[in-house]
Amino acid sequence: MRHTFLLIPILLAGCGEKTAKPPAPPAHAETIAHESELLKLTLTPEAQRRLGISLERVGGGSATATREVAGEIVVPPISANGVPVNSTTNLQQIGSQQAAADAELARASAQARLARIALERAESLVREEAGSVRARDEAAAALAAAQAALGAARQQRRLLGPAVASLGSQAVLWVRASVFGSDMGNVRRETAAMVRTLGEAGAPHSARPVQAPPSANTVAGTVDLYYGIDNRDRSFRVGQRVSIDLPLAGQTEGLSVPSAAILRDINGGEWVYQKTAPDTFVRQRVEVASESGGRALLARGLFAGAQVVTDGAAELFGTEFGAAH
Repeated sequence: MRHTFLLIPILLAGCGEKTAKPPAPPAHAETIAHESELLKLTLTPEAQRRLGISLERVGGGSATATREVAGEIVVPPISANGVPVNSTTNLQQIGSQQAAADAELARASAQARLARIALERAESLVREEAGSVRARDEAAAALAAAQAALGAARQQRRLLGPAVASLGSQAVLWVRASVFGSDMGNVRRETAAMVRTLGEAGAPHSARPVQAPPSANTVAGTVDLYYGIDNRDRSFRVGQRVSIDLPLAGQTEGLSVPSAAILRDINGGEWVYQKTAPDTFVRQRVEVASESGGRALLARGLFAGAQVVTDGAAELFGTEFGAAH
């Protein structure tokens, strides 16, 4: 009985205490829908006609292998040995040098004109037997020296490129493509490249390869290739960053779909709408390897024979996210 009386207070004390709650975890993980669990759109035939839905089956295709690299719009030099003007060029310094070169060119031109006049006068005096042959020869040597100085002044001015004031109105610009040294052997230098402006879905511009002074970036391990592009429509500005598709040796094989079927989200993701059942459409992620002639060659994302939406794909995209009704 002694042991019983000793245990009772202990049991009573334990019953009077409240049970402590476990501390909340510092983080909580919750399962969300996977990318494959996308909305399944079911449209009536009437709704499909209203949205202008048209389909095409995925088939095989091939295209010239390309490599996308970063590029910059630069101003070509006006002589074979000149250096292109790019965004890192100090235009204030170039403008000062051009002004000095223009003045030197004007001075050399004036000296050459005076030397020619002196030679003509000396030759006339010799014909009239009123002057010496030595004076004529000295005048001829002075003219040759003046013409040599004029040629040097002209070449120095050409090396400084177009006038700074006219840089934005050049009819032809160059595109500088930065290519990794390991890819140089695969680039087809005799074939035109395709230039695309960043953030725009317009048609790419063709650029022909041109010869330029060799340049490279030893830190990045890239070599510069240059392409000429028509800028009469003022589509490009000096220093503008662009994307360049360089042609490579060989062909790329894959599945081909119309470019109109490709949708791109704000993060750059590429999608198509696939018809998975009658009147049912599901958005599928794809990866575009290249685009040419209104066709997109896919690197992955679909299978041969699948039906994808061409016309009306943008309307389905708006319908899925509630932007269209």
